[in-house]
Amino acid sequence: MLIKDDIAFFQAVKARLVKFEGTGSGRSDNELESTIKQIVDQAISSDKVVDIFEAAGIDKPDITGLEVLSDEFLLEVKGMKRQNLALELLKKLLNDEIKTRSKTNIVKSKKLLEMLEGAIQRYQNNLLSTAEIIQELINIAKEIKKADSEGERLGLTNDEVAFYNALEVNDSAVQVLGDEQLKEIAREITDKVRANATIDWTIRESARAKLMVIVKRTLTKWGYPPDKQAKAIETVLKQAEAMADFMTKN
Repeated sequence: MLIKDDIAFFQAVKARLVKFEGTGSGRSDNELESTIKQIVDQAISSDKVVDIFEAAGIDKPDITGLEVLSDEFLLEVKGMKRQNLALELLKKLLNDEIKTRSKTNIVKSKKLLEMLEGAIQRYQNNLLSTAEIIQELINIAKEIKKADSEGERLGLTNDEVAFYNALEVNDSAVQVLGDEQLKEIAREITDKVRANATIDWTIRESARAKLMVIVKRTLTKWGYPPDKQAKAIETVLKQAEAMADFMTKN
C-alpha cells in the first residue's frame, strides 16, 4: 500500500463519520470505527503494510494534490470530531511512514519508532489525554519531515545521511571530530560500501568480513574514537545490508 493511500483512508473515514452515509458495507458508524481500530492495531504489529482500504471495505477517493504529513493534512486530522479515531488513524499513518524509511535509514527510523512507541505507551499509562497524544503524534510527524530534509541541510545524499547517522554523531566523544569531518567519513564510507557491497554480499561471510575491515580502516584513518568503533562498524554494516536489500527490490 502506498503512503499516499493513507491520506485517502483518512479522508474516506472522515467523510463516512461526518456524513453518516453508507459505504456499501451496511455497517453502522460504531461498527466501522471498531473495525478500523482493529485493522490499525494489526497493521502496526505487522511487518507488512496492510491494505486498510480493502480490510475496512472503504472505496478509495480521489486525493490528487494532497501531500502526506503536510501541515494542512495534519490540521485536518487534528480537527476530526472523533478524536479516538483520529488517534488510531494517525498511529497507522506514522507507523507506515517509519516502516518506509526503515528500508533506507535504519538509525533514524529506529529513533522515530522509539518516539512513536514511547508516546503511545505514555497514553496507555494515562499520562496523556487523547488531545495530548494526538499533538504528540503530530510533533513526531514534523520530526519525520525534518529528518527527510536532513540531507539538504548537511549537503549529503540520502545514502550518505544514513551512514552519517550510523556514526553515532550525537556522542560527545565522536562530536570532537567536528561535523565537517564526520560528513567526509560518511561520504567515504558510502562510496566504499557501494563499491564492495554486491547484490549477494549479505549472504557471503567473506564479503561481509572484507567490508568490516574497510570500514574499520576508514574510521581509523579519520581519527574516529577507537572505543566507539565497534558499535559504529556494526551499525554501518547493518545499514549496508539494508541498502543492498533495498537495491535488489527497487
